[in-house]
Amino acid sequence: MANVVDETPPIRDDYQLALVEADYFKDKLRPKQFLHIDQAECILCEGCVDICPWKCIHFLSLDAIAEAINVDHPADDPQNYGFFVVDEDECTRCQLCIDRCPTKTTGSSSSTRTNAPGASSASIVARPM
Repeated sequence: MANVVDETPPIRDDYQLALVEADYFKDKLRPKQFLHIDQAECILCEGCVDICPWKCIHFLSLDAIAEAINVDHPADDPQNYGFFVVDEDECTRCQLCIDRCPTKTTGSSSSTRTNAPGASSASIVARPM
């Protein structure tokens, strides 16, 4: 075996910081899209969960939130079956889940996040009849 030298590549330090006007980014940035699952129309096929390459969509039972504080527990309503959790930080917005949904109840919107940063979106889904 030959002598292999593992050298660290040089680190650049010639970056220049510059102030730019807000209009500079207007055509370069798009608003972040957020995944939305319409719980009223969802048939609970979990196709969105299966096809997600990043495994950021989860369907959880109501037992996962058994220790909720200061809120009505969703299990008190017998029509509630479970809920979806989407890890928005891991989601790449590939939209495979949107294409896979047979009822087209999965979609995205550019509305602002209502959750705290790092929190996941969740929605209660009614038990199928």
